[in-house]
Amino acid sequence: MGRGRAKAKQTKVARDLKYRTYETDFGALARELHGDEDTSQKSDQQPDDYDDWSDYDAGSSRD
Repeated sequence: MGRGRAKAKQTKVARDLKYRTYETDFGALARELHGDEDTSQKSDQQPDDYDDWSDYDAGSSRD
């Protein structure tokens, strides 16, 4: 007992997936699967971890 709601929901989801039409961007899918992204933009956008700590100079003293 108790499986009725779960089965009904699974049936609803299955029907939705079967009969609904989606606009698929196959070009974007192919780029994602093949990894054809522009890597030069990614390397420029990555922040340097040391930039966050550049304000804290280990050589300076508070004396």
